[in-house]
Amino acid sequence: MSLVLTLDFQYKTSIEKLWSALTDSSKLGKWVVNIHTGQAMENDFKPVVGHRFQFRTQPTEWWDGIVDGEVLIVDAPNRLSYTRASGGEMHTVTWTLQDLGDAKVNLHLEHSGISNAQALGGAKYGWGKWCGELETAV
Repeated sequence: MSLVLTLDFQYKTSIEKLWSALTDSSKLGKWVVNIHTGQAMENDFKPVVGHRFQFRTQPTEWWDGIVDGEVLIVDAPNRLSYTRASGGEMHTVTWTLQDLGDAKVNLHLEHSGISNAQALGGAKYGWGKWCGELETAV
């Protein structure tokens, strides 16, 4: 049985700027950081269905510092989905963007394939931190 994390975040920005922050490799590098070190995670992400990519950071004694992924869905600027594989687990992340008007955008996150309650808590903490960094990037 796998668990699913869903979170919603609201940003004062345009849907196009938020989409760009989610899909532009150089912008991703500004908000997707190693939770433990605060260092940016280098990546070669491209918003192209089937594109295989990696996020890379300094390895630790518990982790090689690599997250492999593959883009599953690109529906600009409304929906993006990709896999994340690391530490022997495969997860799916889906972002849904909704323009709320008045320069506000809702960002809905669905992260599925989480193996247990401890990992769910870690994912919630990590996405909360990253999405806080995302706010500064838009």
